[in-house]
Amino acid sequence: MRTIAVVIEYDGTDFAGFQVQRGKRTVQAELCRAVQKVTKQSVPVIGASRTDAGAHATGQVVHFRTLCRIPVERVPAALNSVLPRDIAARYAWEADETFHARYSARSRVYRYTIWNHPVRSALMERYAYRVSQPLDVEAMQQAVRYLVGKHDFAAFASEVGRYRNTVREVYSAQLQARLPLVWLRIEANGFLQGMVRAIMGTLIEIGLGKRAPETVEQLLQSGVRGDAGFNVPAHGLCLVRVNYDESTILRSEQQAGKGL
Repeated sequence: MRTIAVVIEYDGTDFAGFQVQRGKRTVQAELCRAVQKVTKQSVPVIGASRTDAGAHATGQVVHFRTLCRIPVERVPAALNSVLPRDIAARYAWEADETFHARYSARSRVYRYTIWNHPVRSALMERYAYRVSQPLDVEAMQQAVRYLVGKHDFAAFASEVGRYRNTVREVYSAQLQARLPLVWLRIEANGFLQGMVRAIMGTLIEIGLGKRAPETVEQLLQSGVRGDAGFNVPAHGLCLVRVNYDESTILRSEQQAGKGL
């Protein structure tokens, strides 16, 4: 059996999320169908992250195991020939049998984008959440600094009860602006469901002057979801990168000709 890892890009607008759901269109279901057509085998396709309904990805990683002998460099083109237009395989590499797209991941990087303008954009409507009032970007940047480090993010989780442990480590978090675009880029060893969206909702309230930047530190200590900001819509969220250990990175570079 071979283990094939593939970097996937998708527009999540018309999907009910990544994970298979009965009676609903999902990214994982479409990938399973495509892999079956290409390999002539019905095999599970495992993703690194279960993105929300409406969320996008430019760097989702999936893997599947197969007996098919198709050369790994031809896998993306083969998949793209049968995938729908809103999913694309970017590149692939052959991993060893211990590789797992989800459990081998060292960190994940998400980006949330805001269109900060009173007038909507036809091009950005699907990929950015519009905030019509001016945002205090400097205050939001001050607040973001409290996120870095190992904290209990229960106050930013949609369903705390589903987790045994709500502690996560944020390796980096930056809020940048090139108005009218404002975006948060955050890397962590893992994310709770709704975590980035609740963080962004809180930051928007800070940017609108409804909260002080220190609110973020207080929320990390309180752990009460009701005290945090609203959940912004998923369409501004994008999984941009999944990081693995150095040996996996090197292998992917050798076989795909680019870094992960």
